[in-house]
Amino acid sequence: MKRRRFTPYALMSPGLLWLLVFFAVPMFFMAIVALEEGNIDTGFTLTYQWSNFSDALSSFDTQFLRSFRFSIIATLLCLLIAYPLAYAIAFKAGRWKNLMLFAVVAPFFTTYLIRTLAWQTILTDDGQIADVARFFGFIPEGGKLLDTDFSVIMGITYNFLPFMVLPIYASLEQLDGRLIEAAKDLYSSSRSAFLKVTLPLTAPGIIAGTLLTFIPAFGDYVNATFLGGPNQAMIGNVIQDQFLRTQNYPTASALSFMVMAVILVIVMIYIKFAGSESLMGEEVAP
Repeated sequence: MKRRRFTPYALMSPGLLWLLVFFAVPMFFMAIVALEEGNIDTGFTLTYQWSNFSDALSSFDTQFLRSFRFSIIATLLCLLIAYPLAYAIAFKAGRWKNLMLFAVVAPFFTTYLIRTLAWQTILTDDGQIADVARFFGFIPEGGKLLDTDFSVIMGITYNFLPFMVLPIYASLEQLDGRLIEAAKDLYSSSRSAFLKVTLPLTAPGIIAGTLLTFIPAFGDYVNATFLGGPNQAMIGNVIQDQFLRTQNYPTASALSFMVMAVILVIVMIYIKFAGSESLMGEEVAP
């Protein structure tokens, strides 16, 4: 009986040990660094400098707000693209379903950096996409697509689109088709059945996909580095710069903690109102 009682803890211990060694311990040391004072030449001293957080936020509030804006726009674009795509795969693809799912995840077989550099080539100033955009007047003559807000948002949208498609597809795949048939038997139109049955029942997948897309997009720095310029720098770029170039470790650590705090608050609010079960796109029982 005692052995059975400790079985769950034994099963969890490898994961807990992994989190302790590679997450909790590094976070503890980063918290110490965030409260230090000094510079790379004279060294850093732990003085519990709590003002590092407010100073970092006031210095880089523009990048924080830009990260929010880029992430929210990219997440909405992913949702607009992903839901019709997931719906088509779940209900219309037939024997092509597995092939279409493979097409969704196929970009992951290429490294994140290569995918981003590919977009750099696509949106280059002398490329065909830019020429077509100038011809139709989408950008002025001599204008460019690269090094703009548009290019960074497009890169984020493309790179994180599968994170939106897969949870929505999972929710649609679990949907009982008899509920839609029942709605239509009760004289509901296809549009009304979708809005009153399909959409509410797949809401957990939508919210899970939104979180899985927004969270990595908010901390991303690769797309802004290769597809944007100084005016498109996100908070991830600032953290990278503070760690590697400026070597202002307290500021970089303080910014990292604030980014994680923002994401943690968003996740906790979501769990409060939607429940932890729907984090994986599972249907929550009424």
